[in-house]
Amino acid sequence: MAIGIPKLTRLIPHGKILDTQKTDKKSYLSPIPFPVDRNPKYITFVTRKIIERKIMKKALVLLSGGLDSTTALYVAREQGFDELYAITFEYGQKHDKEIKAAKAVAKAAGVKEHKFVKIMLNQWDGCSLTDEKMDIHDGDINRTTIPDTYVPARNMVFLSVAASYADALDITDIFIGVSEVDYSGYVDCREEFIRSMEQTINLGTVLGAEKKQKITLHAPFMHMTKADEVRLGNRLGVDYSLTWTCYRGGKKPCGTCDSCLLRAKAFEEAGIKDPLSY
Repeated sequence: MAIGIPKLTRLIPHGKILDTQKTDKKSYLSPIPFPVDRNPKYITFVTRKIIERKIMKKALVLLSGGLDSTTALYVAREQGFDELYAITFEYGQKHDKEIKAAKAVAKAAGVKEHKFVKIMLNQWDGCSLTDEKMDIHDGDINRTTIPDTYVPARNMVFLSVAASYADALDITDIFIGVSEVDYSGYVDCREEFIRSMEQTINLGTVLGAEKKQKITLHAPFMHMTKADEVRLGNRLGVDYSLTWTCYRGGKKPCGTCDSCLLRAKAFEEAGIKDPLSY
């Protein structure tokens, strides 16, 4: 599509508006502080910037700083979302290792805006990740029951807040790194929940309900093994040394909690060395 560029014949002072037609209409090209007299390089620059503003694709990623959410961030970028936003939650977990990891990951990935939201889910008991009276037990990735590391309705809460953020910024694509393969059995990681939550979000936001711009929840690893996820992340250039997966907050991962066991299994099956030592 051709874009009309008005004839410019003099220097545009910085902060000024050049009226090329001697009318009260303002030129949409200003302020540009350098000579532009029929300069093809300038014309190319302006045209490119106008086109870039039209095609920038925004996405919001729920970023915990762990393996899954970090890989999801890079998947979003690989899919052409070049204006990335991230949201990280402080929910009363016993350590801040993942929070620090999320900051490092967002910086490395070139995230445009990174929000940290405090929602203290440790105000009620029953979860070993947030309840100071409970110990985090060693894991068992072969169990069939839901472990006490399950934070009640955590992803429901997180997605609700993320939807609010997305609604405010007109973002129609939200990425979350959940999976119902190689996971601990959490009910809010299942596809049925994600699809239901997507429908609810579209009914409860201006974007979805009034503007009819569907908000899509992307869960790229829903049916992917963690080993395949690691292979994908490795191909996309994810620096897994920046991530933190362990439920415990020591100087290095414990290697025995559910999360560590699942991570170790994934790297082993992927045939890739985990940059974190246990």
